[in-house]
Amino acid sequence: MRLINGRLLSLVLLALPAACLTNEDLPPQPRFASIYSSTPATAATAFTPPTEETAPRRSEEKQYFIEFRSRYALSYGHAYVVFGRTNQRGDMINPEVAGLHPASDNPVPYVLGHFIPVPAETGWSDGDLEEEYRSASWRVLLNEAEYRNVVSDIRELQKRSVAWNATVYNCNAFTAEIARFMGYKAPAIWLRPQQFITKLREMNADPDVTYTIGSPAASADRAE
Repeated sequence: MRLINGRLLSLVLLALPAACLTNEDLPPQPRFASIYSSTPATAATAFTPPTEETAPRRSEEKQYFIEFRSRYALSYGHAYVVFGRTNQRGDMINPEVAGLHPASDNPVPYVLGHFIPVPAETGWSDGDLEEEYRSASWRVLLNEAEYRNVVSDIRELQKRSVAWNATVYNCNAFTAEIARFMGYKAPAIWLRPQQFITKLREMNADPDVTYTIGSPAASADRAE
């Protein structure tokens, strides 16, 4: 769901699913993070807040991440994942993006995609890594083996995701497939993206053992 020309916004709003119009987006939500477990049912409870003794070990073991994220747009926003490796400070190193959206910068396919499937692409779109546009996020930290397994699934998903439709297979649906592969439950795909990412975290991460991270995405370390 990309940023679109404001002149077409009224047309898009007329075509939106009713569920997307139930609430307005909230201000940017905290940047949440959890430790992934190979047993998804206990993924959240596997985390204990790091101490001076355990932090270096955790950094070694869980230095890769999959971040479920949403961003604001002139429409109702966009949901996608950011993935890669972190440095010792927890900053992202050369992050990649996977998210489903119309394969055009022209707003016309976006509008048509609210009625019929339109050609899609599954990579980066404008604003995906800019902190000023981030509306919600949940980062899941993994070890190298876990990460490679999930990324392999993301690559396969990208290959077979060739069409976008706002009500049948949208950015939320694409993101939900990644979450389910990791063993998580996924909310309804017709929520606004910010609500979708927030609900995804609430359904799968124990709030008592999920923590927040303060380093903004905009400061990601792009160099090895």
